[in-house]
Formats: sequence, structure tokens, C-alpha cells
Amino acid sequence: MGLQLINIGFGNVVSANRVISIVSPESAPIKRIVSVARDNDKLVDATYGRRTRAVIITDSDHVVLSAVQPETVGQRVLSHDEINDES
Repeated sequence: MGLQLINIGFGNVVSANRVISIVSPESAPIKRIVSVARDNDKLVDATYGRRTRAVIITDSDHVVLSAVQPETVGQRVLSHDEINDES
């Protein structure tokens, strides 16, 4: 199983193997996770100044902010997995 990269918008990618969850930033617990990650220098802001639409949580406790909808990122992960299953 090689390195699988998922586009999260604006040419930014994350390793699909490291992603635990892709969630919406609206709820208080997710806002708290983002705040704690910012305080611990574990936050990666890949929004390019746009509104945060997805929060990606990794197995290394890093939190990545994306301006792409969570459903879109999830579909990219799923379509990437299907392509790899066929090969």
C-alpha cells in the first residue's frame, strides 16, 4: 500500500492513510478540537483565507482546515479507494 494523497483544495493534499475523520466545523466540540490544535501547534490551515468548511483529523493529532465541503473530500477519498481496488 503506497502513499495515497487526497486533494483538499487549492492544490493541497493530505495522506489518505493518516485521515481518521472529516467533519463539519459547526459544532462546539469540533471548534474546541481546532482551538486545542492551534494552541499545541498541530493546526494546518489550508483554507487560503476562505471559510472553513471541513476539518480533517489525522492519526498524528494534527488538524487540517479545508475550504472544501466534507462530503466532497469524503467522495475524493472513496473514489481514490475504488480506483486502487480496481488496479
